[in-house]
Amino acid sequence: MSFQLITTEDKARALGELREIKSLFASRGWFAGTSGNLSIRVGDYSPEQFHFAVTASGKDKSKETPEDFLFVDQDGKPAEATKLKPSAETLIHCEIYRQTGCGAIFHVHTVFNNIVSERFRERRSVPVDGVELIKAFNIWEEEANIDIPIVSNFAEIPRIVPEVVERLDARIPGILLRKHGIYAWGANAFEAKRHIEAFEFLFEYVYRWELLNVHGK
Repeated sequence: MSFQLITTEDKARALGELREIKSLFASRGWFAGTSGNLSIRVGDYSPEQFHFAVTASGKDKSKETPEDFLFVDQDGKPAEATKLKPSAETLIHCEIYRQTGCGAIFHVHTVFNNIVSERFRERRSVPVDGVELIKAFNIWEEEANIDIPIVSNFAEIPRIVPEVVERLDARIPGILLRKHGIYAWGANAFEAKRHIEAFEFLFEYVYRWELLNVHGK
């Protein structure tokens, strides 16, 4: 489907959901220094052709302006005339959409997700054992164990993309860039929000559990 055939209502709905999520996450301090990005897919989907609304580069996400978002295609190129630029990290959104067919992707930088990404860098995943909030990912086994993938962080975003593809885990709707932040996704904005909140809870849990174990010895 060409961008011109996507309904005005669908575009407006995506922008409205992004504004709500941006405001909520900003209130939690998840966008320090204009970091982080959000996107919601619009219109029909195939791995070869899709469109999504994404946060514009370099904006203060604690404020609301008419220049907060733009629409891009499956290659991260603007889908309509605009002076706005998508974040370079839009390429990671493109690949996650292409690989998963999800409906929304949210990315935030927090102290907890940065610390645990470095703590478990050699393991290449954050282990979480038996924590109730694992159920947020529709994993219902009692005392379930999961490993949240960690990927390398490079200044050149295209260098990150192949490792993201390699490390995607069908059970885990997220991937953690080392000393950078978490990308979480879902079928829609509601699900992506639930997932990123669960990841942040689990990262804090793992961090505090590690501290208790170190100081308890």
